[in-house]
Amino acid sequence: MNKIIAILDDEEDILELISIHLKKAGYQPYEFSEPEKLFNFLSEKSPALILLDLMLPGSNGMEICKEIKNNPDYQNIPIIMVTAKDEEFDKVLGLELGADDYITKPFSTRELVARVKAVLRRNISKIGLKKINVDDLIVLDLEKYQVFVETKQIDLTITEFNILKILSSNRGLVLSRGNLLDELWGNDKIVSDRTIDVHIRNLRSKLGIASDMIKNIRGIGYKID
Repeated sequence: MNKIIAILDDEEDILELISIHLKKAGYQPYEFSEPEKLFNFLSEKSPALILLDLMLPGSNGMEICKEIKNNPDYQNIPIIMVTAKDEEFDKVLGLELGADDYITKPFSTRELVARVKAVLRRNISKIGLKKINVDDLIVLDLEKYQVFVETKQIDLTITEFNILKILSSNRGLVLSRGNLLDELWGNDKIVSDRTIDVHIRNLRSKLGIASDMIKNIRGIGYKID
C-alpha cells in the first residue's frame, strides 16, 4: 500500500506535529509550505492522500483543491482539508470541489490520524472497479468521474456523481438519507438529511430520460431499480 502523505501548511509547527504523528502511524509524510512545491512533487510522485490547509498566505486552498481535482493526473488522490475555518458554507464548498473530508483547527492528532485511515480505507475499496453500467442507459466512468446517458456525457457536481455511484453500486437496495450521508461524509455530517433531496432533484433533472431509474421510497429513502 502507498503510504506517502503530502501535507501543505504554512505553519511549521503544524507541519511538524502532523508529520510526527503520521510517522508513528506508519505513514511517510512529505511537508510543503508552498503550493508550487507541492505541485512539483505531484509531477514526480503520487501520494496516497493530501492534507491541504485552506488558509495559506497569498493562496486560496479552495482553488488549489479545484486545480488538483481538475487535473486527470491527480484527481483521484483523496484530499482532507485542514483549516481554521468552521463555517458550514466552507465545508460544503470544499466537499463540492472534491475534498474527501474536512477537519478544523485546533484538532486532536488522534482524530486526524483516524480520519486519514478512514479516507484511505474508502479509497482502497474503489480500486479495481473502473465503470458501472446500468442497463446500458447510464454508464459511470469511476476513473474519469464522467457520466453518460445513452452515450451522451452529462455534467454532474462531485456530490451528484457520488450519490449516483452509491445508488448504482447498491442497485435494488433502498438507501435512507442517513445511509447516503454516511457514505458521502462519514461521521462528519455537516448538512441535514433534506440536503440529499435537493441533490437527488438536481440529479434527476440532469439524467433526462434516465431520471425515472431513481426511485423515491416514501418515508425511507432512494434506490435505483
